[in-house]
Amino acid sequence: MPGNSQNASKRATSKKGAAAGSGGKNRASLKGRGKTLPADERPWHKGYSGTEKLPDKTARKQDKERRAAAAEGRAPKIGQPGTKDTTWGRGGGRAPGMTRTAATRGGGGGRAAGPRGPRIAPGRRSNPTKEGPELLLGRNPVVEALRALVPATALYVAVGIDIDDRVSEAVRTSGDRGIPILEISRAELDRMTGGVLHQGIGLQVPPFAYENFDDLVAASLEQTAPLLVALDGITDPRNLGAVIRSVAAFGGHGVFMTERRAAGITATAWRTSAGAAARVPVSQVVNLTRAIKAAQKQGFTAIGLDADGETDLYQLEAAVGPLLVVVGSEGRGLSRLVGETCDLRVSIPMASDVESLNASVAAAVTLAEVARRRTHG
Repeated sequence: MPGNSQNASKRATSKKGAAAGSGGKNRASLKGRGKTLPADERPWHKGYSGTEKLPDKTARKQDKERRAAAAEGRAPKIGQPGTKDTTWGRGGGRAPGMTRTAATRGGGGGRAAGPRGPRIAPGRRSNPTKEGPELLLGRNPVVEALRALVPATALYVAVGIDIDDRVSEAVRTSGDRGIPILEISRAELDRMTGGVLHQGIGLQVPPFAYENFDDLVAASLEQTAPLLVALDGITDPRNLGAVIRSVAAFGGHGVFMTERRAAGITATAWRTSAGAAARVPVSQVVNLTRAIKAAQKQGFTAIGLDADGETDLYQLEAAVGPLLVVVGSEGRGLSRLVGETCDLRVSIPMASDVESLNASVAAAVTLAEVARRRTHG
């Protein structure tokens, strides 16, 4: 038979006709948005001059906020010319599903004792952490954190859990401090925690706001005998919290460490510090060696704690002047460059054959001796 009548793959039907058009309904979505307005004509931009008429949508939004503020008896959260449209900053610690009003009420509830107040972002600190809020889980950890006055923005309690003394204390303490208490389903708490054991309760802790390094050094130099501590690779947040607690106890004026490959101020570190993190300025630096050199230029004597150090701690004459104590990591101690940058390597005399002390213990012993020499000479 001629042709391709025996071809099994031949087209059996006529060719499909062209697809129907949208009738112009999609024309608007394909239309460009036009030119970008200059900064002085954009009401939401800091360069806005304030002389142009507000766009209708922006005007309605601001008018709505003014009416809501008047009804609640507060200042409106809208920008004036030259400011942003809202004062709600990044990292504010608002709990998922929580209104701005509730989050604002709870944000101030985590104030710890001390003249400086808790360091939580956002606020007047210049360098808030990049991480989001941390969720502390478990009945004992939550209660201990609340007892230590760890700043918190929300307490999550699963519906239908068994109420014991710890849960009751957590709820009561949160209520007294003005921390929002959010009752959610167990399934939702499972989703938030990624399946980690939570015992039906979780405490949301906002990101810690670190002090600017230059400000930390400048503030310490205003003291009679400046004393700072640098941490070289401390990775255990409990050691970090213990060091901060010792710095507060023995009259230190600040702590700084690297941003990477080191522990930061988490809920665990804050709890271990027993609230001292609210009073001791803490800074993160990119390069520890460079930061130590900067402190030395300001008149600090940098001493590195080293079991094989040539200077005996109890013979440390530099203790009475501006002093920077550098503490090495839990395992390897001081890194080579940091050790070479220090002015002195100081060892702690020990009566037994113990090879070395825990990093936080070594820091506490050193700070205690420095405080003794400064008090008694």
